[in-house]
Amino acid sequence: MANRTVVSEFILLGIPNTEGLENILFVTFLSIYLCTLMGNLLILSATITDPRLHTPMYFFLCNLAMVDLGFSSISTPKFLAILWAESKTISLGGCMSQVFFYHFLGSTECLLYTVMAYDRYVAICHPLRYLLIMNWRVCSLLAAGCWITSSFHATILTSLTFTLPYCGSNVLDYFFCDIFPVIKLACADTSIIKMVSFTNIGVVPMTCFTLILASYVRIAASVVRMRSMEHGRKAISTCASHMIVVCFFFGPCALLYTQPSLSNLLATPMQIFCEVVTPMLNPLVYTLRNKEVKAAFRKMRGG
Repeated sequence: MANRTVVSEFILLGIPNTEGLENILFVTFLSIYLCTLMGNLLILSATITDPRLHTPMYFFLCNLAMVDLGFSSISTPKFLAILWAESKTISLGGCMSQVFFYHFLGSTECLLYTVMAYDRYVAICHPLRYLLIMNWRVCSLLAAGCWITSSFHATILTSLTFTLPYCGSNVLDYFFCDIFPVIKLACADTSIIKMVSFTNIGVVPMTCFTLILASYVRIAASVVRMRSMEHGRKAISTCASHMIVVCFFFGPCALLYTQPSLSNLLATPMQIFCEVVTPMLNPLVYTLRNKEVKAAFRKMRGG
């Protein structure tokens, strides 16, 4: 049998077709990253320090902020290093970490959106029993379930990806390690990981989206039956932020992972939107229309 060199590191080429735009991209991605860190840290600080925000809705929002802090840090620091210092090499362990945390945090976010939709359903459709149903024990179990389930999900995908032999090229024509760009370099059959990826990353989010949709159908029916227009407007306003971020998250993900043959011209902007832009937008969406969070920010400033 011929000797084969086992890959111990990968070379990330960055975003395709962006030669000569390194400085502009560096400033843009750094600005977005800093805004993401600041926005999500502010939400965490406001929720922890203001007793009025110690409710189930803001408990789950805190979990989402922690996910967004981690999600934005998976690939952005490395990509900034590629742009600034042309440090394109990433170790096998580093590549594995990117794949694991990308799918761990992405799955956690998906499940959290589902739990948050259920929380809004209970709050609007069963307001008198809300605190009884969504007590702190239930909230803690739901949040822990999101994190633990996602860790199993990510472990399976990462294990299947990196038990494949990589003995040829180690050049990834992408800006971070993800399953489909990585397995293109495998020198073995990849049908199993492709099938499992479709099942885990396709069917599971679609199930979550269906449950979210069902929650909002019930909420809409409840709002229509409300006698008070004021209560109806408040219910819609409360749900609007969640609906916007759900669309931000599920729209691009559905295309990316159910259509693995999608061209880089379309896949790369959607991946950047999911991983870099959405974690920055989530704090903005949740705070721009939210009087309670704005009041907590003013309290933090001493206003």
